[in-house]
Amino acid sequence: MRIRYGKEQNGKLIRKAVVYTRDEHRIDFTGVDRDAVFITSRLGANGYESYIVGGAVRDLILGKRPKDFDIVTGATPAQIKRIFRNSRIIGRRFRLVHVFFGPKIFEVSTFRSLKDGHTSNTYGTIEEDVQRRDFSFNALFYDPGKQVVVDYVNGMADIKKRILRPIIPVELIFKDDPVRMIRAVKYAAAGGFKIPWLLQRRIKKEAPLLKEISASRLTEELSKIIRSPYAARIVEALEDAGLYGYLQKEASALLKTDAGFRSKYFRSLADSSGEPGEGKALAALIQDYLELKTPWQELKQWEDYQAVFFDARRFLLPMNPPRLELDRSIRRIFAAHGIELKKKALFERDRRTGEGSRRSRGKEGSPVKEQAPPAAAPAGQAGVPGQAGTRPLRRRRRQKSPAPRGL
Repeated sequence: MRIRYGKEQNGKLIRKAVVYTRDEHRIDFTGVDRDAVFITSRLGANGYESYIVGGAVRDLILGKRPKDFDIVTGATPAQIKRIFRNSRIIGRRFRLVHVFFGPKIFEVSTFRSLKDGHTSNTYGTIEEDVQRRDFSFNALFYDPGKQVVVDYVNGMADIKKRILRPIIPVELIFKDDPVRMIRAVKYAAAGGFKIPWLLQRRIKKEAPLLKEISASRLTEELSKIIRSPYAARIVEALEDAGLYGYLQKEASALLKTDAGFRSKYFRSLADSSGEPGEGKALAALIQDYLELKTPWQELKQWEDYQAVFFDARRFLLPMNPPRLELDRSIRRIFAAHGIELKKKALFERDRRTGEGSRRSRGKEGSPVKEQAPPAAAPAGQAGVPGQAGTRPLRRRRRQKSPAPRGL
């Protein structure tokens, strides 16, 4: 173990961070993505400090294989973009870079400062950046080239003790970003970490802040949860913490009032946990509800399927999954009841007009029947302005021939 020192304004040396060697952190280097190593090495070769950071480092220390590798560096987005041709700068207020390697995307961000608080977007140093992280076990920096872990906040000790400790002050951490409440419970449930009593109390008090979070962010968080190997455990912890109602309002209400639904719901989540394949994880959220509400013996027509689709979509609110994924999920549930549907698209675009979907949701949530295409114009009337189903003909302007030279 080594110590990283820094200087105060008066020139006095102070202890800044603990540096753990490979024998101490025991990260299995074979679990580190090669492309992530390549990115950090390229940044280092160009003179920029860079590390793998966040959940990937936490998982590596816990002996897990991370799915995503985030990278932080002293280079600005423009400098990163110049180094990697296979990259794109994203964001307006909080600018960072996505580096592409085939289907894989690596998020590379610049060290941020505390100049304007914990949500500022001004560039800074690693010492400032670490203070913007949410919890201590997410604030560890891993240098794959030297194979060392740099720890400014005693995150390594918290991992060993299985304690979830916030870095940002408790009175600010959830007000700055209410989604951190969901992540705190998720981390604790998945990793077996203990949430301190004071933090539990703050979560219960500030849970209503989640009402202001956009449906897209809530959808993203829940999508990650249901695809986790610990989905059932995480959802149960969210329900016990009073947070699941902000992710799945109707499901949370049934969990509180129907013991049979509760046991089936968690069993379905456990059975689908970590399964690959589109539609499987999402089906676990809706199948027990549809078992209660759907008259399976009476389903015969295509319109019956549409009604089930829109009922499931309403049940999932505020979650708003892709329509095709929800379509696959419901088809799986129908198939489990022996009802095979033809490979018919639920949503089709009008090829001629390009307008909307010809099967879409009505104002009251009921399916709208397919509209007949506009009637073709009678012979001899094609191109007449105002005729239904036609487009007015445009007159081609005659180009004036250039005047002869010398006149």
